[in-house]
Amino acid sequence: AQLSGGEQTLTAIAYLFASMEAAGLPLAVLDEVDAALDDSNVSLFNRLLSEIAGDSQIIIITHNKKTMEVANSLYGVTMEKSGISTLVSVNMN
Repeated sequence: AQLSGGEQTLTAIAYLFASMEAAGLPLAVLDEVDAALDDSNVSLFNRLLSEIAGDSQIIIITHNKKTMEVANSLYGVTMEKSGISTLVSVNMN
């Protein structure tokens, strides 16, 4: 109860990543887990994300620019015309 939202988020992420490493899970899907983090904690999260990505495939849904910078591939959905969605992909390697 004494932790801020960002600290609670980092604690949950650390627990999740430790569980993944212990269980040897090959895939994780994360949805907006970095939304409550400030810039310095996003940098810490991205370092942890890069480390865990060496052993597992990570799919992360985010709007955070700093998190997108560490990705290998980006996928987005645009709507150029009303009611018609288009998938856009970018390989960052």
